[in-house]
Amino acid sequence: MISTQVIPERSGTAFRLAKGETLTVIDPRGEQVSDLLAFNAHDLDEVISSGRTLDYAETIYLTTGHRLYSNRSQVMLEIVEDTVGRHDFLLTPCSYDTFHHFYPKLPPHRGCFGNLSAALEPHGIAPDRIPVAFNCFMNVPIDGETGKLKVLPPLSKAGDFIRFRAHMDLVIGLTACSAPDSNGGTFKPIHYRVEPMGSES
Repeated sequence: MISTQVIPERSGTAFRLAKGETLTVIDPRGEQVSDLLAFNAHDLDEVISSGRTLDYAETIYLTTGHRLYSNRSQVMLEIVEDTVGRHDFLLTPCSYDTFHHFYPKLPPHRGCFGNLSAALEPHGIAPDRIPVAFNCFMNVPIDGETGKLKVLPPLSKAGDFIRFRAHMDLVIGLTACSAPDSNGGTFKPIHYRVEPMGSES
């Protein structure tokens, strides 16, 4: 039986994902973002790339059928199922610095960047190697005329998910996001499942 793992609110984790396995990221309560990173497990200099991915997809709104590419233009993950259809691959993981910038009246938090740094350290990944994350469920509409962007509450409802298939052996970083605006003003856990090839349901 495939177990569901829990990432508590405002925290993160890291784990290996083998080629062919699927990773399902679940929003159990709704309106909660999860930052996702991927590194080549055999060469940590190869890492998920927002620029490469958006260039090849020719859209900023990635969903079922789109592939997430590395900085070497290799496919790392493919989105094989998506019940939300709105995610972000533009904005950097929240951090102490972004909290000081956007939330100066709130207690600062190390955010997704700090949580990812701590979780990835045992895998040999230093903070300076952390790129822009694929922000599952994050809702960032863009004004087509001005280019102005907004961070609005996610469109995800309780139980919504996005499922990825790994195209290479990976080290994955995953969070339950800590930024108030990204999550509709509240903080909730994220669930995830790792399943072998052919067992996803």
